[in-house]
Amino acid sequence: MTESSTLREEVARLHANMCNGIADMTRILIIYTLAGEPKNVSELAKILDLPQPTVSRHLKIMRDCGIVLAERAGQVVVYRLKDARIVQALDLLRSVMADTLEDRAALARESSGALIR
Repeated sequence: MTESSTLREEVARLHANMCNGIADMTRILIIYTLAGEPKNVSELAKILDLPQPTVSRHLKIMRDCGIVLAERAGQVVVYRLKDARIVQALDLLRSVMADTLEDRAALARESSGALIR
């Protein structure tokens, strides 16, 4: 294995790890919630209407993937996005998803029209 292919595989592994960190509806909602300002687990749980242990579990995954940072603020731990560009990445994915849904809707309209004829 060449140094180039090893580097390429390492980058792909890191990429997959980052994608794993956003590959859950709850984690996506946490990211959008943290886009405004840092929050502690209790605040996130209340905003998202989820049990605190659930939010904590997702935050650990996101920390391990390098998406959020945890900082102690007095007696609580506050979470913030490590890099705000993750929100832009999610927005781009939403745009692609919207285009895909439009294409599927157009195909469904064409298909139903063909069945009627």
